Order: sequence, then structure tokens, then C-alpha cells
Amino acid sequence: MFVLIVGCGRVGSALAREMVNDGHDVSIIDQSPEGFARLGEEFPGTFTEGPALELTVLKAAGIERADAFVAATDGDNTNLVISQVARERFNIPCVVVRVLDPYRAKFYGERGLTTVCPTQIAIEQMSDALRACGAALQEA
Repeated sequence: MFVLIVGCGRVGSALAREMVNDGHDVSIIDQSPEGFARLGEEFPGTFTEGPALELTVLKAAGIERADAFVAATDGDNTNLVISQVARERFNIPCVVVRVLDPYRAKFYGERGLTTVCPTQIAIEQMSDALRACGAALQEA
């Protein structure tokens, strides 16, 4: 599988390493060359520096042959726009988008995008932890 990842921060770089370890070809886009340093010099993937909102950058990174696309920048607007471009213009079958705002994640999820919302995950895990604490206190 050829995976195109936008954003080479903590999430994008870790995901890129996992995909390579699983045997996939990976291409990464980031606006900052410092982002690529997270991967190390041994990383076998491809790097493209530039704004992912530009079609020339997306094409240089290989979007036209991508089997999967991940938007993992720290900006919801950027992630949502480029994910829709990947899905609708380039017909990429697997598009995954990180959305920090739970309401927007739900909205776009209901419209067909595969959204991952770290904020919602944190809310759910913290709620579960607090409920467990409450149950333990009631038993004591």
C-alpha cells in the first residue's frame, strides 16, 4: 500500500514509522524541513516540503497513486480541506483525518470522512477513569 501522510509532527512521524515497519511505502508532506528530522536519516520514505493545500505539492508527493491518505497537521481546517480533496478529486479509497474539535469530527464523520478526534478520545478516557475512581471510593 502507498500511504501519503500530511504532517510530520509527533502523530504523522510515528504513523509513518509504523506504516514502513508494516511494509508499506510512505510519502510525507510537511511545511517545515525540521519535521522530517523526527524520522531520522534511515527512514526509507519520501519527503516533500511545502503546503499540502497546493495541488503541485500533493502531486509531487504522489497523491495520484496513493492508496491511503492521512491528514495529521495541527489544523482542523487544513486537514478537512485536504482530506476532501484527496477523497473527491483523487478518489483515494482510504482517507483518515485528524480533527481536534469533537463537533466538527462528528459532522464530517457523518458525511463520510473517517475522522479521528484525539480530544474526544481524551474526554472518554478521562470520564472512564473518573467513573472508576468514583466506583472505588464507593466500595471503600
